[in-house]
Amino acid sequence: MSLLFSPLTLRSVTLPNRIAVSPMCQYSVTKEDGVPTEWHLVHLGSRAVGGAGLVIAEATAVEPRGRISPQDVGIWNDEQVEAWKRITAFIKEHGAVPGIQLAHAGRKAIGDWVPVAPTTEPFPGGNTPEKLTGHTGIVKAFVDGALRAIEAGFEVLEIHAAHGYLLHEYYSPLTNEGSLEERIAVPVEVTAAVRAAVGPDVPVLVRISGTDWVDNGWTADDSVVLAQALKAAGADLIDVSSGGNTAQAEIPIGPGYQVPLAEAVRRKADVPTGAVGLITGAVQAEQVLTDGSADLVLLARELLRDPYWPLHAAQQLGVEVDAPRQYARAF
Repeated sequence: MSLLFSPLTLRSVTLPNRIAVSPMCQYSVTKEDGVPTEWHLVHLGSRAVGGAGLVIAEATAVEPRGRISPQDVGIWNDEQVEAWKRITAFIKEHGAVPGIQLAHAGRKAIGDWVPVAPTTEPFPGGNTPEKLTGHTGIVKAFVDGALRAIEAGFEVLEIHAAHGYLLHEYYSPLTNEGSLEERIAVPVEVTAAVRAAVGPDVPVLVRISGTDWVDNGWTADDSVVLAQALKAAGADLIDVSSGGNTAQAEIPIGPGYQVPLAEAVRRKADVPTGAVGLITGAVQAEQVLTDGSADLVLLARELLRDPYWPLHAAQQLGVEVDAPRQYARAF
């Protein structure tokens, strides 16, 4: 029995398998209005056809200044909601669960607007941010985005608190002052507010950076404390990535290099986790789950190379799955 192809239930939603499409920015909104396009329909729809259990749309800005670039998608108005509906319907039609990553770029925004952050120090090569003196508006933007996402047909929400973007900027000592408890307060508050807004049935995931990979930065032990607080605030699974808040990090990139971070959070914080980062093989992905390192495996670049990776992985692991009837002759 393959764990990779076993279902995973999070609140009222059951994923048909434990393979997730990791959010991957496409920078493909040509009108710069945050409205997803035909590209997003085909990109995300192909991964649903290919057999992924959870298809998570890229970092989707909860307000215009929260975009990483002018070409990012958004979820701050009704026009965007209507465009997303076609995409979520297609994903569901082909047996996958549609998810969305709710995001705010913070100081790493590269548009022609003034970015905001808990610091006035720019990211190397970026614009100088305006220091936020309060965060009520940020919390509201995430809540509004979450409610619009549900209206658009998304069934799983992921709060982006990693990779040097706004919520990571709050908890990392590289970009914010105060005690650990003070620094994690905003991402925890955002999570609690989103949970309260969407109710008890909608799964809420949070992506964090498990470490900053630099001295005097965020650590794996800090991540355990954050994960415990996020769990108490209503998060159902912690998606553990790493880095992104400094240009000076020396990251030991290699196969599965972030899996130990997910394992530490899962074991020490007693919360389900997702593992991501150079997971490319079926046996490797299966091992992540059987070792108890994570409950969900998220693939990024490998699913860009092969949208049908889940179907190929099933063949390699000797698991019978139903390919789309249009492709049945190939499987």
